[in-house]
Amino acid sequence: MRITLKFQTNPFTTLFRHQDDQNMKPTGLTACLLPLAFLAACGEQTTAPGKDTGPVQVTAAMETPAVETGGDAADDMAIWVNPADPEQSRIIGTQKKSGLYVYDLKGEIVQFLPDGRMNNVDLRDGFDLAGRNVTVVASTNRTNNSISLYAINPDTTELYNVANGVQATGFEDPYGLCMYHSTRDGNFYVFANDKDFGDYKQWKLVATEDGKVGLETVRQFTVGDQTEGCVADDKTGELYIGEENTGIWKYNAEPQSDEHRQLVRLIDNKSLTADVEGLALYHTKADKGYLVASSQGSNTYALFDRDNGYDYVGSFEVVDDPETGIDGSQETDGLEALSTPLPGYPQGVFMAQDGFNTLPEENQNFKLVDWRKIAQALKLRP
Repeated sequence: MRITLKFQTNPFTTLFRHQDDQNMKPTGLTACLLPLAFLAACGEQTTAPGKDTGPVQVTAAMETPAVETGGDAADDMAIWVNPADPEQSRIIGTQKKSGLYVYDLKGEIVQFLPDGRMNNVDLRDGFDLAGRNVTVVASTNRTNNSISLYAINPDTTELYNVANGVQATGFEDPYGLCMYHSTRDGNFYVFANDKDFGDYKQWKLVATEDGKVGLETVRQFTVGDQTEGCVADDKTGELYIGEENTGIWKYNAEPQSDEHRQLVRLIDNKSLTADVEGLALYHTKADKGYLVASSQGSNTYALFDRDNGYDYVGSFEVVDDPETGIDGSQETDGLEALSTPLPGYPQGVFMAQDGFNTLPEENQNFKLVDWRKIAQALKLRP
């Protein structure tokens, strides 16, 4: 959630701290290493032509019920596609004051786990647990500063706890989280960070003989300032992290990697406005597709083309729909994008946390958008 009264980190401090990074070759950023007076010009150079007309508008097809507490409560979500019956796919949303919600594709609550102050959540299919391939769900739990671990029962579509005891993070306040399945070593990993210091850890998921899952620390590194949103690409081995007041970084997701990184996008108050929050990947047949980011300060969502050097494609906003009565979304924390077809959504979906949910006195919830609306509005390639 965006906090307006906070110190803003100078992005150039972070840039110069990592200016010796071998992989740091962002397009069009040479001019950006000038004094701050030239920042506006840098934004114009890095913004794609024809995208200065403002964000396009789309409406949501579904919204979930409001969470049970007020204030900054709902946060992040992950989508599980049921391979046996896609209509029984599930949406898992965090309630950072109480636990995890599980919704169906209509937005109805099918399960609630009151297991702690869950902040961010992610999942991966195909983990070998006691001879069975299961979907593992991981979430940062700020009640006991741990990583909560679940598996999905494919028959009941419900989550059940598989953590081998409390999986402590060693952080004072665990915050952002994402998962990664390496095609190099076949292992599954969890990334999470400490809220105030930008410190990251990477853990390997380790199955026990009795059907539980533990975590083994394999890597630690520091981003620099407050960060939350992250997403990893299993096919390319790329890890994207949003530094809230600086921009988006790309790291190597493999456990033996160091801190070398590439600046994908600097906050320029055009494509991105602080805070940079949730990140997601929308995959295309080219095995890359788009990086989607929550530009919280402008209440918009930015798309960057991974097939073309992270060119800025454009931005969209989710607005009120007078026909359905579903309101738009603002000040989004977590988001998700999925290109896998779902019933009623042949090109996949986009989901976002709604920080306002129509009126300030209404509790937060999650919105789902048919990706076809986004593709049509931004004239994306087929």
